[in-house]
Amino acid sequence: MIRCAIIDDEPLARECLVEYVSKIDFLELAGTGENPTSLTKIGESGPIDLIFLDIQMPILNGIEYLKNTLQRPMVIITTAYSEYALEGYELDVIDYLLKPITFGRFFKAIHKAKIANQNIVNTIQEEENSEGNWFFVKSNGVYEKIWNDKILYVESLQNYIVIHIDGEKHMVLMTLKNIENILGETFIRIHKSYLVAKNKITSISGNMVHMGETGLPIGKSYKKSFFDQIIHLNLLK
Repeated sequence: MIRCAIIDDEPLARECLVEYVSKIDFLELAGTGENPTSLTKIGESGPIDLIFLDIQMPILNGIEYLKNTLQRPMVIITTAYSEYALEGYELDVIDYLLKPITFGRFFKAIHKAKIANQNIVNTIQEEENSEGNWFFVKSNGVYEKIWNDKILYVESLQNYIVIHIDGEKHMVLMTLKNIENILGETFIRIHKSYLVAKNKITSISGNMVHMGETGLPIGKSYKKSFFDQIIHLNLLK
């Protein structure tokens, strides 16, 4: 659902847009106002995703609002003045509707907004999904950020582990079992001393796993589980 606000000083223009919005199932009208200063009060009931914005209005016109508001919702300009079109697009609006606005043209504009809104949602979800896909380790007195998807493999050295990342090594006081629990199912144990990233494996020959030029042995007790998960489930026949 996209919550929208209609900002226009002409009552008939507002009424037309209110009617159009009511016909679209993914639009929810948050409120209307005569100029952009109304947006503060409209936004009190919840975040606004999209503004239908007139240009020529008292107190604060649409172009002034766009120029002076860095963080704002998506905007579709609605105006009788075509000369502001280029400036409007340079200010990153979704679309520019010239009055009188037909429903067909309105329909096209709000579908642009729907696509743009989904892209925003996808970006937020990707950022949220990336939370927890990294951690910090203390190395030589410095806290280093480690991204899970950059790790090639983890090696066990008695009470320590060594995290290998494309030419880098980070030694941490931790057991291999503990880091295995942290990294999860995208990594697989191939040996009592090695945990490797599944997506970094480039080839397997005999009892060796290769990640580019790096080769690691497959332990006898881990071989069946490894082949079941990596080869048998992913082999084209």
